[in-house]
Amino acid sequence: MVRIKPFQGIRPPKEYAAEVASRPYDVLNSVEAKAEATERSLLHIIKPEIDFEPIADEHSEQVYQKAVENFRLWQERGWLVRDNKECYYVYAQTMNGRTQYGLVMCCHFEDYLSGAIKKHELTRPDKEEDRMIHVRNQKANIEPVFFAYPDNAEIDAIVAQTISKPVEYDFVADDTFGHKLWVIDDEATCRRITEIFATIPALYVADGHHRTAAAARVGAECKANNPNHTGEEEYCYFLAVTFPESHLRIIDYNRVVKDLNGLTEEQFLAALNEDFVVEKVGETVYTPSVLHNFSMYLAGQWYSLTAKEGTYDDNDPIGVLDVTVLSNLVLDKILGIEDLRTSKRIDFVGGIRGLGELKRRVDSGEMKVAFALYPVSMRQLIDIADTGNIMPPKTTWFEPKLRSGIVIHTF
Repeated sequence: MVRIKPFQGIRPPKEYAAEVASRPYDVLNSVEAKAEATERSLLHIIKPEIDFEPIADEHSEQVYQKAVENFRLWQERGWLVRDNKECYYVYAQTMNGRTQYGLVMCCHFEDYLSGAIKKHELTRPDKEEDRMIHVRNQKANIEPVFFAYPDNAEIDAIVAQTISKPVEYDFVADDTFGHKLWVIDDEATCRRITEIFATIPALYVADGHHRTAAAARVGAECKANNPNHTGEEEYCYFLAVTFPESHLRIIDYNRVVKDLNGLTEEQFLAALNEDFVVEKVGETVYTPSVLHNFSMYLAGQWYSLTAKEGTYDDNDPIGVLDVTVLSNLVLDKILGIEDLRTSKRIDFVGGIRGLGELKRRVDSGEMKVAFALYPVSMRQLIDIADTGNIMPPKTTWFEPKLRSGIVIHTF
């Protein structure tokens, strides 16, 4: 079972919602954030280094304090306002004509520590520490984490009933993705949502492992500092948007490599033939169509690579992943890249940028070869989390990203 609760959200008045809401802190760098931030944008709170000239070190104490100051100012100016009662919220995102509906809620940090909130990635201590400082300083979860839950018909019915009522926010962001929000403030409905989730065995971290880990660490820290801790304090809970698993789609997360490890192009292609059926497609962009089929761009040509029988293990939740197949048979075996986390010879490109980005980076001479992968499925992600396994780095890319600032939780 998982513990969730409604909360008094802090959020922008309807007329400011589109301007306040921003892309998440980790999908744009400081220069991009400074260019994108309008007067009321949440970027001044989640990337406050942009308020300094020149842009300051994002990990400096003055930047952490600027975040606190800006969060206070946004509330004083009425750009962020607290709801007068505890609510759940329905948040809808639309991309390419397809809409997914999530519940905005607060989740309990002990569920993460106990494994009832399941992860599929490792976190980096430095990134975790940075997010923890922000949460601790603000006494708030400014940005939500992105969770999935097993489909539930009764929750679907509550969401369907909610979205038949007048919408609170409805805007299309600059990236053409649509965002809508409805407020659930009926106490009986809120109570029932809490009860239903108490019967759900697990939630799954889709995106936001560092924010989840940081929130859990702050909760544990507050618990340790409170001799009268009961487990129901507001600091025990952190902000999440949780979607039914069937609503979510993972898109491809691709790889570009700087060199061929001393091989000529002909030697490299010959080495690939040992484990793959290699077919030259030509100059037309080739997209992988099934699991264990890869797209490769090399020397101005696209190739189809199909892994041969026996080179992968479909009965192993990690072995079945194409990121594993590519890492084992190409990146490690042929190109000598053993650690994806530390190697400077490889980079990763989210599928949202399209395969044209792979071609561009190779054609520019920056990279030598590019690989596009068939996307991981939600079922594969859940199987990995349920078995306690960890995905290889840079395996999943979720799109659209949650807009930050639509609802904030404080404690």
